Amino acid sequence: MQKYLTNPLLFEGLKFDLRVYVLVAGCDPLRLYIYNEGLVRLATERTRRIKLAYSKPNHENLDNMYVHLTNYAINKDNPNFVFNESQQNMNHGHKRSLAEFFQMLKKRGFNSARIWSSVKDIISKTMISGQPFLTH
Repeated sequence: MQKYLTNPLLFEGLKFDLRVYVLVAGCDPLRLYIYNEGLVRLATERTRRIKLAYSKPNHENLDNMYVHLTNYAINKDNPNFVFNESQQNMNHGHKRSLAEFFQMLKKRGFNSARIWSSVKDIISKTMISGQPFLTH
């Protein structure tokens, strides 16, 4: 499930998404394991050069998919895409670690522990809502 945000939070001026990994170890009873690490995938171009603000899709930027989409399959072809050289250096490039993302949030004054708790809550509730279908 997703919802389009017209004024999203940006990571270094770029749109991003989170890739959180969940293991469903059982359906009846439901047993979930949410991995503490994951990925943050960043778009490769900003909508505005000066401000670190997002410009929603409009007639001037709609054709630039590198601004609005975070898909690796798309962004890896952009000359601006920066590959990570090693797992030990996940604070550079357009694929970052979830830990790096939460450090950024903390630096910006967000309660990263509360946000992570909310993410896990959303994952759990989503899986609980689908549990009868998984069990069947």
